[in-house]
Amino acid sequence: MAVLVGVPKETMQGERRVALTPRACEGLSKSGITAVVERGAGEEAGYPDSEYTARGVELASRDDVFARAAVITQVRTPGANPRTGRDDLRRYRKGQIVIGLAEPLTTPQETADVAATGVTLFALELIPRITRAQSMDVLSSMATIAGYKAVLLAAETLPKMLPMMTTAAGTVAPAKILVIGAGVAGLQALASAKRLGAVVSGYDIRPAAREQVESVGAKFVVLDLETGNAEDKGGYAKAMDDAFYRRQRELLTAVIREQDVVITTAAVPGKRAPVLVTREMVEAMAPGSVVVDLAAERGGNCAVTQAGETVVHGGVTVLGPANLPATVPYHASQMFAFNVAAFLKHLVLKGELNLRWDDEIIRETAVTRDGEIVNSRVAAAVPA
Repeated sequence: MAVLVGVPKETMQGERRVALTPRACEGLSKSGITAVVERGAGEEAGYPDSEYTARGVELASRDDVFARAAVITQVRTPGANPRTGRDDLRRYRKGQIVIGLAEPLTTPQETADVAATGVTLFALELIPRITRAQSMDVLSSMATIAGYKAVLLAAETLPKMLPMMTTAAGTVAPAKILVIGAGVAGLQALASAKRLGAVVSGYDIRPAAREQVESVGAKFVVLDLETGNAEDKGGYAKAMDDAFYRRQRELLTAVIREQDVVITTAAVPGKRAPVLVTREMVEAMAPGSVVVDLAAERGGNCAVTQAGETVVHGGVTVLGPANLPATVPYHASQMFAFNVAAFLKHLVLKGELNLRWDDEIIRETAVTRDGEIVNSRVAAAVPA
């Protein structure tokens, strides 16, 4: 007997991804998992209904998908889609499993509402960073796309070309690009900018990031700061105190004023992004320079950033893009679906759901169960 997984169409404005692609659905059948997909769910990502049916996937209405599936997988569950996602709360069934992005640390009320439905919610943002969970790491997959797209946005906005060119009209100097934050998004931004011919530099408070920055052909910026405790056991940057960030901003000013483009990617899970680029830093940059703030949805690394908006401040253009992966929906969906399929296969053994609560991946990713919030960090954030 196969486990039926439902794939609804995303409802958040601008969200063009789909949680499972036709190929991913077909691949799941070998693990005793079948899929039912809402009609039109993949169209905006470039996966028409005909591609699903060609691979033997059943199509149905939204209500039917929720009513029949033992597992629902969405790109954005209500916590990550608070405006329109609440409509699905009435469709969830007690005992049903829900898998997707959930923003559990920043939307505690929505998480509490999901818990009240009785579903078991797995938030893919909480996948532990361990070797055997790498194939399920949605955050890394989506960060790869965001880093790549950030460079394209910068190149389109900058009134200069990125590579050095020797022409009959003289030599054009290459653009200088600084990437702040050497996580997955930052490293992809560095690599993409390097391929386009820019002179690239990278900065991260984690000393271990130096080797990674240099491995993609970028120069690592060293600041005179104490950074020995800047990384947590999961490999993420830790939030530091105000004195650290104040000193960091002072030292970064001299570096930033020499750049044509600054791309910021520094984010701390569940917390507001640290402000690393002050208003004064932006004002020190040459007119025409560009800042692309990938932390815009977390409050922004740049003091001038407005999420989802383009701001021109003192001749410098500051971009605060939101949900960049959704702007590359075909490959974003392909990567997301690969991660979701890997997680589903981990939950299903011999065609049956097997929630092994002693397993670190299952335990750490779970947010709600039996009407309760089972993640202690999330529970602490829920208003009394």
